[in-house]
Amino acid sequence: MTDIATSRTRTWFRTIAIAEAISWAGLLIAMIFKWVVQADPHSGIQGGVPIMGPIHGGVFVAYVVTCLSVCSKFGWSAKTTALALASSIPPLFTYVFEVLADKRGLLGKSSATS
Repeated sequence: MTDIATSRTRTWFRTIAIAEAISWAGLLIAMIFKWVVQADPHSGIQGGVPIMGPIHGGVFVAYVVTCLSVCSKFGWSAKTTALALASSIPPLFTYVFEVLADKRGLLGKSSATS
């Protein structure tokens, strides 16, 4: 893969990983408002859950598809790919995976080192 293609793929993966972490956090905040902050959580007021739920769902699917499409481009092992996919389950771990993968060179060369 050319340096430009690697750079674009790297940027795309990092963007989706960060967006997934942010959308997860947004959904958690919306659920806290629905179930903790609101005086009567069974009143039918959903807070931001109907908004953040589909946003997070869409970004989650985009993250999974992105992981599966970039794993061969970056030469990830099955274990690394499984870790990338598993990082989408705990909140904010896609960001943690992205940072660690970048430090270990699993996302190709950064533009700073080129």
